[in-house]
Amino acid sequence: MNQITRERLFGFRHAFDDRVTVVLTLAVVVLLFLAPLLILIATRVANSAAEKQKELWDRYRSWIWLSAFILIPILAGAFWTILGVAALSFLCYREYARITGLFRERTISLIVAIGILLITFSVLDNWYRFFLALFPLTVALIATGGLIPDQPKGYIQRVGLGVLGFALFGSAFGHLGYMANDWNYRPILLLIICAVELNDIFAYICGHLFGHRKFVPHTSPNKTAGGALGAIVLTTPLVAIGAHFVWIGTALDNPVRLLGLGVIVSVVGQFGDLMLSSVKRDLGLKDTAKLIPGHGGILDRFDSLILVAPAVFHYVNYFVGFAVGQPQAIFHG
Repeated sequence: MNQITRERLFGFRHAFDDRVTVVLTLAVVVLLFLAPLLILIATRVANSAAEKQKELWDRYRSWIWLSAFILIPILAGAFWTILGVAALSFLCYREYARITGLFRERTISLIVAIGILLITFSVLDNWYRFFLALFPLTVALIATGGLIPDQPKGYIQRVGLGVLGFALFGSAFGHLGYMANDWNYRPILLLIICAVELNDIFAYICGHLFGHRKFVPHTSPNKTAGGALGAIVLTTPLVAIGAHFVWIGTALDNPVRLLGLGVIVSVVGQFGDLMLSSVKRDLGLKDTAKLIPGHGGILDRFDSLILVAPAVFHYVNYFVGFAVGQPQAIFHG
């Protein structure tokens, strides 16, 4: 392992080398300080009920911890970032397996867990070919593992649930971790995560202000066409501006391509949210868990990021690539 790779993996001293990282980190801190005042103003103006006020304060307190769990690993180094993504993958899969009943299929769940571990190793090792190969190989193992109980009835369901679980929480989230192999990964990840969360907030605010027509009432009754369009209009330029400073002077630094990235983040992020809403509606659930006060489960909070991660990864990879010039096979040689 050379010095450059060691600094990327563990070099927290380089945390604020990029000005986008500084701006986004400060923005998160400032918002956390201003949020109590905004909550007080909003609840008094709207004369909100006590239950609604409690929900807002619960959400705020949860966001303090969530912000710390997001910022600290990213700033500390790529090694901790990748491990953080792996932990997120396992926690989300755990909730998914519990609500779908897949946890009863121990063989399939074990294969998915091993698949997530191997994805994490391939990301840490910057072994892209292995990373790509793991999806079809793990799917084949899940299909094989589904045969072990010798129960043809229910085979399609348990294998389908296993494949979907690995695709979303192993492969899709793995793309988020793989971005950390880029030397300038910190502003990239912070931009994506902040944009996805702001996209949700914009959709909520715009929906309340001028959202009259329901978007997909059977999947998510609170989603409106106005909210969806408002989120696209607000999120797209913010992502484009941030991405300009992250990839300044590269092939991606083109107005049309930057706006395309912004549209991808907003649209795909909203579909990620709708995807989980559809799963919960199918199962008759409101939340996937009650782990995070005011938010529900880990999966409820990070659902939009699931589809955004691979979409952004391959869009950016097409124009500029990730980890260009970085050593590969870092650990296995």
